[in-house]
Amino acid sequence: MNPTKALHTLGQRLWLDNISRDLLVSGTLRHYIDDLSVTGLTSNPTIFDNAIENSQVYDDAIRQKAARGRSAEELFKELALDDLAASATLFRAIHDTSGGVDGWVSMEVSPLLADDAAGTISEAARLHTRAKLPNMFIKIPGTTAGVVAIEESIFAGVPVNVTLLFSREQYLAAADAYMRGIERRIAARLDPNVPSVASLFISRWDKAVAGHVPPELENTLGIAIARRAYAAYRQLLASPRSQTLVRAGAKPQRMLWASTGTKDPKASDVLYVEALAAPETINTIPDQTLLAFENHGHVGTPMPVDGGDAEAVIARFARAGVDDSALAAKLQRDGAQAFDESWHKLMRCLASKSQTLASAERR
Repeated sequence: MNPTKALHTLGQRLWLDNISRDLLVSGTLRHYIDDLSVTGLTSNPTIFDNAIENSQVYDDAIRQKAARGRSAEELFKELALDDLAASATLFRAIHDTSGGVDGWVSMEVSPLLADDAAGTISEAARLHTRAKLPNMFIKIPGTTAGVVAIEESIFAGVPVNVTLLFSREQYLAAADAYMRGIERRIAARLDPNVPSVASLFISRWDKAVAGHVPPELENTLGIAIARRAYAAYRQLLASPRSQTLVRAGAKPQRMLWASTGTKDPKASDVLYVEALAAPETINTIPDQTLLAFENHGHVGTPMPVDGGDAEAVIARFARAGVDDSALAAKLQRDGAQAFDESWHKLMRCLASKSQTLASAERR
């Protein structure tokens, strides 16, 4: 059986951690869906920056939209929503046949709002209303302000992909915010079926400690953190609180593995896909990792629901001087800053392209 199909049969869904107009017009995304069991995709400012800066396929759209006086930020939103609408259409049949569990695309609120709860709530509502897509998540970071925005956005009926989670504790805070939002909807006699996923970032852990721990610990921390969080996730799914929401008509928030491309060139290029095989989860992976797994990946024993050796491995890192709690907070701050930088770079790219294309048009 094709390895990607085997993961699907196991109960894990593969989403593409990429989007570009090239993927759409070339038929590549359609191929991933039909042949590699890809059932959704995610995006972020870095992905869009790479897509727009490194391709000419957007030039006509940029020229036309810029001629109508669009700012760089508005130009980005229009381009991104165009791509996401086309992608959502490709995934719509999957979304419908899965009862809304699968077949999602995602768009992020401006990363500049990571510490602005009110601004995030307003932006999430605007994007959701503007997109008019039944299978589009709004991505909100799991920062302190983001947790507030998650609850309010869920209560408002906005499907949320919680991003930039790095630990069990950050995941549980986001999950609690999601459940509070659903509980408030039930109390207000509103439809409790407002889907959500919680995205835990994996490979950045191993990159952060590379060269600072004994060689035998290299490329094991991210997987241990994932196992610890997975145990908490499965416990939460089985809890009376979660089951009460399900009986009322809600769908459980699902755990999503993010940042699962291997960063260490000495490690297996399918390290995290194989290690994170787990029912009731999603793995969002870049094209290169998807194709590598399809070529030589293997689906072995699923991740243990009790976390397996996670605590023992994390304890070894503690003895090596790694404070996982402090590092989780740092990784979240660094992730938010990296998205800020990508956002500013993207805005500069769009402004520059708009000017260049307008000048060429006047010649």
